[in-house]
Amino acid sequence: MAADGSTPKTADSKPAVSKRSRSRRPEAFEVTMWVTNLHDVEFGIYQHSRNQAKSRQFSKDMDIFAEIKVNGERAGLLSYRKDLWESERSMEKRLVIKLFSPTLNWRATLDLMNARSVQLTHGARGLPVVAMSANLDDHDHMVHIERSANKWTGLPENYSFFLFDEGQVRFYRLRKKWLSIGQDYVLYDWANRKVGLLDGRVVNLGGKWKVRLDPEHATNKLVAVLQLFCGFLKFRSACMSHVAGLTAALGNSKLSTKLEQTEADLYMNPRRVR
Repeated sequence: MAADGSTPKTADSKPAVSKRSRSRRPEAFEVTMWVTNLHDVEFGIYQHSRNQAKSRQFSKDMDIFAEIKVNGERAGLLSYRKDLWESERSMEKRLVIKLFSPTLNWRATLDLMNARSVQLTHGARGLPVVAMSANLDDHDHMVHIERSANKWTGLPENYSFFLFDEGQVRFYRLRKKWLSIGQDYVLYDWANRKVGLLDGRVVNLGGKWKVRLDPEHATNKLVAVLQLFCGFLKFRSACMSHVAGLTAALGNSKLSTKLEQTEADLYMNPRRVR
């Protein structure tokens, strides 16, 4: 195992995923949410400034809120842009979660896409449909994660996304379990086979998830997406309310539909003339 908690890539003859994208990461990990900032990563007067110096992705308003552990050892950190999320500027209020290694090397970013979410929610006649976009350090394509609008009251919600794998696309679906104390989600592959579980544990006010994956699907790309999704679950209810509120206010002339610049950039035409 490497210093950052990862495992080296190994060849695998099984056809479910390619040899090139076999995971250097584990088939099981834990994500624990911190309730306060009294932890070793940010404790100290100048520690936040030191963290900024370690990575350009660690902006001034970043707040680390969770750690990822593998076999009891820290393997990653989750943070979010606190000032951006606590903004009261309607469409410019946005959730941005970043995944870092224990030494604060950037691994992935998850963006709440306000415009896309409002579009889908408006089309679903008010049912909150959250849309997110993930950028992974070892993946050339963006990963779009969306809540299904096919949702009846009292029935479990679903989120879907796909990953590229040597020219092929691998489709996945996360379905909330019917009855559970925590926020439990089952991961299904393109053939509707159960290939993973996000087991939510109510152990503290922050929350904790134990994640297990089928070895054939434990690619580093999928692991990163699931780690980001666990981070999103901390803010899930607030995101749903935010998107529903924006959609309900569309007819209000006082609502500003100006997007935060980073989100606007994510909608740019990749074929535009530069």
